[in-house]
Amino acid sequence: MTVQRKPSDEASGDLPWQWQEQKWRDIVNKVRAGRSLKPKQWKNGAQVCVSLSFDSDHETGTLREGEDSPGKLSQGQYGNRVGIPRIRRLLDRYDIRASFFVPAVVAKLYPEEQRALAGEGHEIGIHGWIHERNSILPPVAERDLQMRAADALEQISGQRPVGIRTPSWDFSQHTLSISREMGLLYDSSLMADDEPYEIVEDGQPTGMVELPVEWIKDDAVYFNMNRFSGLRPHTPPSSVLEIFMAEFEGALEEKGLFLLTMHPHIIGHRSRIQLLEKLIRHMRSVPGVWFATHKEVAQYCKDNA
Repeated sequence: MTVQRKPSDEASGDLPWQWQEQKWRDIVNKVRAGRSLKPKQWKNGAQVCVSLSFDSDHETGTLREGEDSPGKLSQGQYGNRVGIPRIRRLLDRYDIRASFFVPAVVAKLYPEEQRALAGEGHEIGIHGWIHERNSILPPVAERDLQMRAADALEQISGQRPVGIRTPSWDFSQHTLSISREMGLLYDSSLMADDEPYEIVEDGQPTGMVELPVEWIKDDAVYFNMNRFSGLRPHTPPSSVLEIFMAEFEGALEEKGLFLLTMHPHIIGHRSRIQLLEKLIRHMRSVPGVWFATHKEVAQYCKDNA
């Protein structure tokens, strides 16, 4: 975060290096990682747990910026038109159930997509209303959007969401209290560990499970592109496969969790869906791998840690 200086900052002591100790301690301790929820063994004695997830952002990546460019919107539409069907076929081929985090606006645009996914046994999770940035929202607005999003997903998919992934993993100082008020089982937006852990708020255990994410295990950082900025990664799929494979092998060695975040409009392209299939094929060839949705992982960890 860039600190914007104001003329009065220096005099008022509002610059971070002028903060009193209690202020920075309160900020750091608002939301923390608590006890590990990594079980002694995974379900049915599995050696490693794999949980695949897809953030179905579709057009909301453009809409949240207040933009109406048909070009940008078409890139998001690819997620529904091409990406999701390819992902569904791939998951069905290998008999895998995954978690799909869906902004409410996407669910309203494509209700049949959500119903089809739910009907195939996949999980539908909260991913904001229009992929908004929580950290710039007033707390009242964030609460309203998160609650309305959950209601919309339940009405459309027939599933009541039990977990949330905040849009862009933008977790505000108020997100946790909203999620707790809603009685959610888990969050998957924070990065304090490789393994599941209990979230602590203001020094107190919450009972809420965190399934940690990381940019290393996200397709967007390797493939996303913005022609109006300097963002030009377009990493070769073979290099991304190497990274994902190394993360899986590390989880296998530590008997831990391998959680992967992907986006239908990104991973769904021909050259990229191949890397996902190669990864799945390799993981399927390893004895003792438990493939599970985020909901299943969170509940198992809460019950067995």
